[in-house]
Parts: sequence; structure tokens; C-alpha cells
Amino acid sequence: MSWGRQSPLRGSGLVAALARRVRRLFSELAAREGLTKLKIMDFCGTHEWTVTHYGLRSLVPEGLELVAGPGCPVCVTPSRYVEEAIRLALDGVVVYTYGDTYRLPAVRPVRGVRSLAEARAAGGDVRLVYSLLEAARDAARHGRTSVFLGIGFETAAPGYARLLLGGKLPRNLLFMSLVKLTPPAMFYSLEVLREKPTDAPVMGVIAPGHVSTIVGARAWVPVAEHFEIPVVVAGFEPADVMAAIALILERLLRGERGVVVEYARAVRWEGSPEAQRLMYKAFRVVDDAWRGIGFLPKSGLRLRDRLARYDAFAELGVREVTPSSWRADNPPGCRCAEVVLGKARPTDCPHFMRDCTPSRPYGPCMVSSEGTCAIWARFGGGGLASELARRLGLA
Repeated sequence: MSWGRQSPLRGSGLVAALARRVRRLFSELAAREGLTKLKIMDFCGTHEWTVTHYGLRSLVPEGLELVAGPGCPVCVTPSRYVEEAIRLALDGVVVYTYGDTYRLPAVRPVRGVRSLAEARAAGGDVRLVYSLLEAARDAARHGRTSVFLGIGFETAAPGYARLLLGGKLPRNLLFMSLVKLTPPAMFYSLEVLREKPTDAPVMGVIAPGHVSTIVGARAWVPVAEHFEIPVVVAGFEPADVMAAIALILERLLRGERGVVVEYARAVRWEGSPEAQRLMYKAFRVVDDAWRGIGFLPKSGLRLRDRLARYDAFAELGVREVTPSSWRADNPPGCRCAEVVLGKARPTDCPHFMRDCTPSRPYGPCMVSSEGTCAIWARFGGGGLASELARRLGLA
């Protein structure tokens, strides 16, 4: 079963059956454990997109809250690196970036400029691309000093690595590695919520399907074991997400934890050994800064010495964020830091849909299509959610 883009409510019978199952399981669990509320957290911007766009929160019982974690690599990119990219663009370096990073706001202006979009308006050469390969082809044509902002999670790293290791980049194109590793952020987020609980505990996690195709389902075992909660690797159709919620509740009722792969059509237990080999041949693991979260151990990737000639940090003097220089890096009053940690909803922020909108983002979570605030701004409480609930007889 697949929900097509042309007909988003196709296959609603299966979703309806899963929604009824979720409600029954939650009722049984609540009665047995004396719970009135529990949380399930997703760690992928695409999962949050599915949950919000298709109105899945309207299908689960009131006491079951679906919260988003740090599933957006653009949202957690420190302001320092945006500022460094702005500086380079204003100094004559060609800067290649994805469209969402183009609009990512910096906290501290550089010569009055707060984003790469503004840097381009001020005369900087900032070029939007879809891939590192596109940047490489363009840089080879003009021959000027250039830099590509390598943002992403584990899903992006093997593609970057293949081009870097294969000598596919022209010598004038440098790579600023800002790739993040997901498991450390998941571990940290759950630790924060455990130490400073809000109104309900996180009792299950929906693990990112795309990342898991690379790292494998086994990457989440330490999380399941340490926090003693079920973790389900899920796909991205509405039925996938509802099935993952049901699997989490079933395991809680049976007193079982561990990792389950719902997304078996794409994810293997060991992941992709070839992709992992490429990734770690090109990159070394480092402690890294996450905007709004902290300086997390072994959570980032930087180029190995064999690829030093492509390293923008060394070749262009880009300043690294260090533990002593790390800041939350969000503008005054912005609650993105709490949103990405699952401690607040976008609607809890005083700026949400007031002076922070998709067309004029104030904070980093409103920029990317995977940012929780941007997703809520576009789809939260939309017509599709109401229509879906009505079609399933659950409204």
C-alpha cells in the first residue's frame, strides 16, 4: 500500500484501522499503568511533515502526544558557520548552498548582513545548487575560489564522500563539512527530557528511516537499552507512522523494549556497509556543535587528512565552534532550542506566525521544509487534517 501524491487520502482504510488499534492499545496501557498522558518522539523532519501534513495528531487519543525532535540538519547548524559563509561571500569567494540554508538567519550580523540571501543582495556571489556535483561542475567552469556548505545527516555523507574520494571536485572548490550524526542527538535529547521532565514522559521513539538505510537499525539499540523504551524505525507514509505508533504501544503493553524495523522494505539491521565504508574513509568523527542543543560528543563529521586540500576550515581560515565558544545561537525570545529538543511546540513561541513566518523567518526552525516550525506554519490544523479525520470517521 502506498499513498500517492495525487491522492493523499488513498488507502485510508488501513490508516483508519491502525488509528482504532492505537486508540485501543493506548486505552489498555493507560488503564493498566494509571497513565493519563505519554509522549512518542519522532527524529526526522520528514516524519514530522507526515504527522502534521496528514493530520495524524487528530487520529490518536488525546493523551498520546506526538512530539518532534532534532530532525532538521539546517535548524541545528550553528550561527557561527552561517556568519563565516557570509564573510566569505562578501570577500569574493563563491559560496554554494542549498535553498533552505540560503535563508538561514545568523544571530550576529556580518557587515550588516544576516543571511546568505542578504549577502547575495549585498553583492556576494552566493549560488543555489541541488547537489555537490552541480557545484563542482559550475566551479570547474569559472575557476574562482569557491566553497560548498556540506550540510546534512548520515544520508548526505556517502554522496559527499564518493565525490571527494573519487577526485571529482575541481581544485578551486572547497568543502565545509557541517554533517551531523543523528544517534548522539537522539541520546542527548532523551537525556535532557529525562532529567527535566515536562508534563509527560517520552515512552517511545520513531527513528528516522532515511538515516537508518545508512547506519542500520542497530544504531538505535543503545538508545532503547539505556532509556528502556521501544524504538521503531519507520517509513514515511501515514500508514507507516501509524503502524510505528501501534508497535510502540504493543511493546509497552508487553513490557518489551528494543528496536523494531517497520520500514523493512528499505532498512536492514546492519544498514549499508558500503555507504558506511565510504563515509568513514572520507570523514572522521568529531565532537560538534548543534544550534540550540549543545556541544555533543562524537556527533559531527570533518574531512580526513587525506582530503585536506578540500577542507574549507583549513584552506579558508573558517573558525570552528569550540565548547567554550558555543552558544544557543537563537535570537531573543526564539524557542527553537526547546522545539528541537521536544520541550516546546512551535505554538508556544511568542514569535510563531507573528514576526516569524515562512516568508520572513526569525528563527532557524522556520527556514527548512524539515523544520518543525515551518511544517506547523504550513500544515498545522490545515484542511487536510480535518478532511482525513472526517473520512476515517474519527472526527
